[in-house]
Amino acid sequence: MSADTLLSVQKLERHFDGLKAVDGISFSVHRGEVVSIIGPNGSGKTTTLNLVTGAIRPNGGTITLDGERIERADSARIAEHGIARTFQNGRVFATLSVADNIEVGLHTTLRAHRPFRRLSNLFLLRWIPLLAELYIAIVGTPASRRERAAIDAVVESEIDRFEARLGRRRDDPAYSLSYANRRRTEIARALALEPKLLVLDEPTAGMNQSETAEVLAQLLELKAAGQSILLVEHKLDLVMTVSDRVIVMDGGRIIAEGRPDDVRRDTAVVEAYLGRRRGLGGVDLA
Repeated sequence: MSADTLLSVQKLERHFDGLKAVDGISFSVHRGEVVSIIGPNGSGKTTTLNLVTGAIRPNGGTITLDGERIERADSARIAEHGIARTFQNGRVFATLSVADNIEVGLHTTLRAHRPFRRLSNLFLLRWIPLLAELYIAIVGTPASRRERAAIDAVVESEIDRFEARLGRRRDDPAYSLSYANRRRTEIARALALEPKLLVLDEPTAGMNQSETAEVLAQLLELKAAGQSILLVEHKLDLVMTVSDRVIVMDGGRIIAEGRPDDVRRDTAVVEAYLGRRRGLGGVDLA
């Protein structure tokens, strides 16, 4: 693995009742690179993201982030390692405000508010960090107050990123938001972590053409700023615009990989899409 490689996936497998949802795939994401995974429904795209982010564990293979093996880590530990994600069906806390939803994304970064957090994994000692967190919540410390100010600054920065849509809604509960604004809140929460790798599962699902164009512009800004992104998206015009490389999956396997223009002309890709669902995404791959 080269020094420029941020994420390395090798011979990754996941089976469900004998069905190979992910069948021995290998790929990498370099620092500052946008890599998109596309493919027909059921091809293994979201399962791959779930494996990379610790939502499920693989039956075989390795996942390495920044030189450290993570395929056996849970989602919380992987977030601490520097991966943040959004979900295909959108996940926000309905009764929390926009600002509070974004703040949740910072939970794994807390130090002053979560002393002795390593002990929380030890059953007989987990009462120690709980008592310490309760004390800090009630009394506070200089360090926790400084951390509180830093949290507030990050939350405001992420709201400013979506100022036109979320600025006036920062204190509104998430259930009152439009679908598109709930998706924006979820993306802002992931970005609050300042992740090494941002994993996005269909970030424009359910959005109209204008809303999709806004998300594309924001993704291009993140790319220009050097953010590494692993993206699953059905809107192929967006994929072809923002991606450095495109991975095509079908039947749990990678059938093509390369630059967007090369993938667009690949005969296996044309067959996977146009042979089964002509005109998917309104983009002619041929």
